[in-house]
Amino acid sequence: MSVLIRRLCLTTAVFCMSGLLVACGPQRLPSGLVYCSEGNPESFNPQLVTSGTTIDATSHQIYSRLVDYDAISGQLVPALATSWAESDDGLSYRFTLRENVKFQHSSRFTPSRYFNADDVLFSFNRIIDTHHPYHDVSRTGYPFFQSIGFSEQVNSVEKINDHEVVFRLARKDASFLSNLATDFAVILSSEYAEQQLALGHPENVDHFAIGTGPFTLVHYAKNEYIRYRRNPDFWGEPANVEMLVYDITPKSTVRLAKLIAGDCSVSALPKAGELPVIKQHEQLKIESQPGLNVAFWAFNTQKPPLDDVRVRRALAHAVDKQNILRAVYQNTAIEAIGVLPPASWAYDSNKKLLDYNPQKARDLLTEAGINNLSIDIWAMPVARAYNPNTLKTAELIQSDLANIGVKVNIISYDWSVFTQRLSRDEYDSVLIGWNADNSDPDNFFTPLLSCSSMQSNNNRSRWCNKEFDAILDRAREVPTQAERKQIYQQAEAFLADQVPMLNLAHAKRVALTRNNVHDMQLTPFGGISFVKTNQTTQETN
Repeated sequence: MSVLIRRLCLTTAVFCMSGLLVACGPQRLPSGLVYCSEGNPESFNPQLVTSGTTIDATSHQIYSRLVDYDAISGQLVPALATSWAESDDGLSYRFTLRENVKFQHSSRFTPSRYFNADDVLFSFNRIIDTHHPYHDVSRTGYPFFQSIGFSEQVNSVEKINDHEVVFRLARKDASFLSNLATDFAVILSSEYAEQQLALGHPENVDHFAIGTGPFTLVHYAKNEYIRYRRNPDFWGEPANVEMLVYDITPKSTVRLAKLIAGDCSVSALPKAGELPVIKQHEQLKIESQPGLNVAFWAFNTQKPPLDDVRVRRALAHAVDKQNILRAVYQNTAIEAIGVLPPASWAYDSNKKLLDYNPQKARDLLTEAGINNLSIDIWAMPVARAYNPNTLKTAELIQSDLANIGVKVNIISYDWSVFTQRLSRDEYDSVLIGWNADNSDPDNFFTPLLSCSSMQSNNNRSRWCNKEFDAILDRAREVPTQAERKQIYQQAEAFLADQVPMLNLAHAKRVALTRNNVHDMQLTPFGGISFVKTNQTTQETN
């Protein structure tokens, strides 16, 4: 059987199992794309999470935002807002909304009107107003928005008319527009929310998503698949594929096998060691892009002896990051000298490293009076763009720390259990990371290391420093990029001194595709989008 025929059969089988065809057989292949994803989304509302898996499954498929980032230039562009204007004092932003935009419909909901200002008010008042009927529907809160202090930043969202809204701010914030372009700042349907609240099922808004994006959610089977259909009423350029299926496949090796067999057209998050295999298969190709991300080892600074900066510095000096880059990333990442990656406009290439120096590490532990230290390292059970193999990373750190007399216990759980227990702050340290969803440097600092981000459980170092927060406040208040860059470099120096976490690597964003998949755009920030992706019926053997 030829590669093409085998692929057609397998792809048809996937769509048959997903229920996307009324009758299956060789006579018809839908215009569809199968994406082998790495896990289950935690929700279908990205406002409620910071998980990359959830963002990939929701934000750019189902929803739209007021403003977006251009995938090529990285500049802000219109989306559901066609234009915006900042007041002279920098304390208000007026948005003109796109007209004649339709919300999606489902078996639960048929919209009776177009998108308007009421939907913008609902989407953001739910987050900032503690008395809003939907505020407490989310048991997880709104972690990204809480981590950036959004409810303290925005005094009010006001409706001028159906097609104009004004955000009034408590203080100047140069990162405000960038935060509205993040994958979390999606627009929901106020009408759908009112209907479900009246029916006594407000949680349906988050589980059975309705948005204005290029794809409509059709069905989700946990641990199996998510299926979407092209939204015929999408306000933007229609998606090139008629149907989209996420084949949920946690194991990287199984995703690769499915890609080779033709069960998937695109595969997520390959391990670095699998990339040479791709070169053995002419029908496959690698898509890559320098990433706006960072992998780090976060120390729980609330737990002794990790509350002692000398101990944190000792552990940082003990880790051979170059060995991690070789063994885990295999030339698909660069060493992190700070939080910000080289792709950031505030990156400081002259910043000094916390060098690999086991003897200095031993001396610092002695100075701190620490003997026979034993710590836990929690390692994510899933791959991420910033770290394709955290368990391997943990093993390498375990070996490094053994050289300075520190015992490491590696702990991992199923992803859902891992995230739940992580929120209880039971860990000593955790290997995790961050993939920025906009190009503003603040997106690396405030969501990860501010005092407000500790309250939202997004600050994995459990580190709150008012002096550091004041630096971030200054960076958001000054108007020019040059001034902001200097302040963010001060923030980097502050972190290098206090070491709430050890930054390990900045990785490329990598996806694997079959060679009949075209216009797959990987951006350095944000989730994945398939709206422009094309799939032809011919492959090159």
